[in-house]
Order: sequence, then C-alpha cells, then structure tokens
Amino acid sequence: MAKQVLFPTEIDYPDSDGKPLAESDFQFDPLTYARNALRYYYRDRSDVYVAGNMLIYYEEGNVKARVAPDVFVVMGAAPYDRSSYLLWREPKGPDWVLEVTSRSTRREDQGRKRELYRELGVTEYWQFDPTGDYLAPRLQGSELVSGQYEGLAARKTAAGGLTMWSRVLELELRVQSDGLRFYDPATREYLLTHAEAEDDRRREKQARQAAEQARQAAEQAAAEAQGRVAALEAQLAKGRGSSEPE
Repeated sequence: MAKQVLFPTEIDYPDSDGKPLAESDFQFDPLTYARNALRYYYRDRSDVYVAGNMLIYYEEGNVKARVAPDVFVVMGAAPYDRSSYLLWREPKGPDWVLEVTSRSTRREDQGRKRELYRELGVTEYWQFDPTGDYLAPRLQGSELVSGQYEGLAARKTAAGGLTMWSRVLELELRVQSDGLRFYDPATREYLLTHAEAEDDRRREKQARQAAEQARQAAEQAAAEAQGRVAALEAQLAKGRGSSEPE
C-alpha cells in the first residue's frame, strides 16, 4: 500500500481577535490620535512603520501567540499596509508600544502585556490613562535596560501639564487639558494628524483668499474714489472755464 504523503497547508493568522477597538471615546480618541499623528509625522520615512490595534503574531505556527498593542512603532520596517504583523516575516519587532489603559485592560497592560513586550525586546513601553482613574501619573513610560523595564522621568510643563521624553521617537509625550499630545522640540510644534494638517492648510488657504479679496476690494474702492475725484476736478475746471469773460 502506497504511503500517504501529507502536504503542509498555509496557516491562517486572523487579522482580528473579535475584541472592540476601544471601550469609549476616552480610549478611542488618544489611540487614534497617536496612531494617525505618528503615521503623518513619519510619512516621508521609508523605514518606519506605525500601526494601531493590529495583531502581532510572535510564534510561527501558533495562532494563539499574539498580542494587539493599541499603537506600536517599528524603526526599520517598511511602511506598507498589512493585515497583521508576523514577526518571522518582518525585519524586526516593535521598538515602541503605547497602551491606552482602562478599567478592563489595566491588569493585562501592567502584567501580561508588559512581560510579553519585555520578552519581545520592545525598547519603550508606554501606558496612558485618559481618565486618570488608574495610573498616577496618568502617563507612564518605561525603557528596556539590561532586559528589564525602568521608568522614565517626567517633569511638569509651564502650563501645569506633564511631559516625558521618548528616545525612540525623539519626541516628547505631553499630557495637557486636551489629552495626550506629541511635541517636537526641534520645531516647537505639536504633532498633527493628516486630517488636522489638512484642516490647518484649508484655514490658511481661506485666510489667504480672504486677504486677497480684501486687497482687491480696497484697490477697486481706491480706483473708484480716484475716478470720482478726477471727474469732480474735470467738472470744476469746466465750470471755471465757462465763467471766464470773453
């Protein structure tokens, strides 16, 4: 009897774990801001990949060996679209991870995920508590040093907020009244998402158009006034000419 030969089949790595993206606007807003702002900031880099709420599979053949960071950045991976991040097919793993913690995720964020990111060699692990109910301070960053995470220093801003430096991103993470923001000390500007940048450009364009319309209206008004003055002078000159004796 001929021996049956079994050919290996391609393993399907699902791109969703069936969990919701976020619990509320408190978690969703900083998550989407961080992902979109960093993507826009690194838009001209061909070696930086930014993703949000994407499954990372870290053991080939094991579909249960996975984790879904809220936001992660890989320095050294091409920025093309993916359905999931398979570590054995990529040049390297994440260098930077952010978890927007909540009541239902804080234990995992501070326990299992923290340990897993350490094992995966994630250089910086950040947690942000948008409501201020679970973490004190609300923003906490850790850097991998000799295989263990050490807390990063925080300082107060002039406006009373909190700021911390990310060596991986070369940016500051700031917590202010309007939530979490990335700040670029080189430009002294806060990072915008693509949509926010487009809104700024649209407002600037509208302001330029309004200024140009005002300038044209002023020039037209000045020309009309000059025309009226010339007409009046011509009329006065004609009147003086008709009143002179023959």
